[in-house]
Amino acid sequence: MVIFIGDDLAVRDIGPYGNHVVRTPNLDKLSRESLVFDKAFAASPTCGPSRSSLFTAMYPMRHGAHGNHSGVGEGMSSMVQRLSALGYRVAIAGKLHVGPQEVFPFERIAGTNAPEPGFENTPGLHYDLILAPVDKWLGTQKPDKPFVLIVADHSPHVIWPEKPIYRPDEVDIPPIHIDTEETRKARARYYTDVTKMDTNLGTLMNLLDKHGMTANSILMFTADQGPQWAFGKWGLYDYGIQVPFMVRWPGYVKAGSRTDALVSQVDILPTMVEIANGMPPKDVDGKSFLPVLKDPGVKHRDTVFASHTGDRLMNRAPMRMLRTDRYKYILNLAPEIRYTTHMDRATDHDGGREYWPSWRIESFRDPHAAAVLWRYHHRPEEELYDIGADPWEQVNLAADPKYSDILERFRAQMKTTREVQGDYETGPEDLNAPNKNRGKAKGPVAPYVF
Repeated sequence: MVIFIGDDLAVRDIGPYGNHVVRTPNLDKLSRESLVFDKAFAASPTCGPSRSSLFTAMYPMRHGAHGNHSGVGEGMSSMVQRLSALGYRVAIAGKLHVGPQEVFPFERIAGTNAPEPGFENTPGLHYDLILAPVDKWLGTQKPDKPFVLIVADHSPHVIWPEKPIYRPDEVDIPPIHIDTEETRKARARYYTDVTKMDTNLGTLMNLLDKHGMTANSILMFTADQGPQWAFGKWGLYDYGIQVPFMVRWPGYVKAGSRTDALVSQVDILPTMVEIANGMPPKDVDGKSFLPVLKDPGVKHRDTVFASHTGDRLMNRAPMRMLRTDRYKYILNLAPEIRYTTHMDRATDHDGGREYWPSWRIESFRDPHAAAVLWRYHHRPEEELYDIGADPWEQVNLAADPKYSDILERFRAQMKTTREVQGDYETGPEDLNAPNKNRGKAKGPVAPYVF
């Protein structure tokens, strides 16, 4: 079982989900060989909490790493323990960003994280995924020893490539963004990084072919959450919380099929356990979607839950979400706080600083631009969207009397869900609270790379 994880990638920004600008030939090929999930969601729109949820099958408040760069609680079990107990070798290549080590004792494939050329001494966010060590690792596997391999790319997380392969005039601009020359230049670089990720996926697919593993392996593709663009990462709109998800399983999953089944990434681990002939764990939030793999028409969930706490000093506006097939409910726990992220505040790296000043200037000239910035910074206590009629979530129905019954049902369900999760937070995370989930590691509790 192999999982390729893209970093900060929107569903709408790859070919299999309808984007006609970005070039993703390997994802297009994989989609033709896979079951494509059209309604898959991360548990958090932030890297660390999202990955911790994928690897533990728990929502962030239960596993404890609900703030970015934090660690899960002591005594938690992850994919490593669950699948190792069933005879699997469990390894990871590329980005890590979870901790502590005792909960996530992956076999780490050395040499798969390399600073980009020119940033050897100050890599920061300048990391490349190197797959040559994965090639060597695959060559050492024995036919009678099953394995789980996580390949976690660094693209298209910022910092995007300086030299784009797309022209600014050919990229598309979502209706929730502001169309300026600077936006187009940044989006051309983002799309370049999406294509770079697609190339890495193609290399991995070729390696599985090379080692004769394609026919007897399951390949899954997903991302940790949406991109570092407004209303994406660090927020609970679909652009930030919906993720691509494809499963290729030759001889079992019908190639080129699609499903509307509502799934969360917390469901991936229980599914893997059931595939491995184990009993899916009952002490988690996830549940196996193996029946969907057998029959794409099968229903899986009525509702998915997701939460956002923050990214320490930058993103201090906590929120919770419930999403059904058609409707989305967002509860903003601190609506009095002006919403900000790295996009509008960070000055030390790209992913906002190169185009955000042009958005501010345009907001004094254009009503649409003014509305985008106002909506970005100001979040009401409650938001309700009809995703079917309003896929970009621009019309808040929470105050519309026609939707009062739906709103009340969501309120009651959110109250129950938060109680089950032990989620009694009322505002931003306390930065002075001691980190009880550090584990025994001397370095960062959730290191970015190995």
